[in-house]
Amino acid sequence: MENQIQHLIQKTPYKVHLFVKNPKTEQFLFSHQIEESFSSASIIKVPILLAVLAYIEKHNISLHSSLTIAPADWVDFSVLREQRMTQSTLYELLVWMIITSDNTATNVLIDVVGMEFLNDYFRQIGLKETMLQRKMMDVERLAMGVDNFTSARDMAHLFTRIYQQDLLASPYNGLVIDILSRQRAHEGLKRYLVDDIKLAHKTGGLDTVDHDVGIVYSSSVDYMIGVFITNVTENDLARQLIGRLSKVVYDHMMKQREEQQ
Repeated sequence: MENQIQHLIQKTPYKVHLFVKNPKTEQFLFSHQIEESFSSASIIKVPILLAVLAYIEKHNISLHSSLTIAPADWVDFSVLREQRMTQSTLYELLVWMIITSDNTATNVLIDVVGMEFLNDYFRQIGLKETMLQRKMMDVERLAMGVDNFTSARDMAHLFTRIYQQDLLASPYNGLVIDILSRQRAHEGLKRYLVDDIKLAHKTGGLDTVDHDVGIVYSSSVDYMIGVFITNVTENDLARQLIGRLSKVVYDHMMKQREEQQ
């Protein structure tokens, strides 16, 4: 596995950050450039999901509370904008934020809990490089160099906690995995996997980055994988690379399990 991964990384003109981890033993099975921070794109929505649920839990708010969405809140890449929705429950916003990476839903949720609460929560749960500094589609702040950041190590830590279900009260822990498992974007980690597996994951992409990170649940073994690609010039090539790396890891994990049986 290591040789194949190294070969794919060396061949690409892009920069690759990658981890493969056993969520039960917390052992890294492979890691590459995991300390360095990079532009998070939409994978920042995973810690936001956890933080909003923690806020809801702390303040005893119903997931089915309804919020008003002002047309001024509508931004690009948003089902809420397409549907011209002016009302939504917290639960619906959380689902749309993850499964279609809805930017309007994300921004409304950021307003509900506040950026300071979010960043404090990230620190509290052990994320060292993850920082939210702008809303989604805030191109003005992005042009000024203000961006959102994370690292492969932070994502490995976060998904370990998600797998172990120890961050929130029990119904919310299960809800996080349920929502991540309903992800509709499959151009990355799942691209070349034909077997019937459950993948609880989140993608993220901008013009120069493509990421996909999650938990693979299979009948024989569970593992976590995150592939984060920066310095991208062609997004589909980056997603193909994520798919190839994922396939190498999946084939290795399945073969290793067969040999142990």
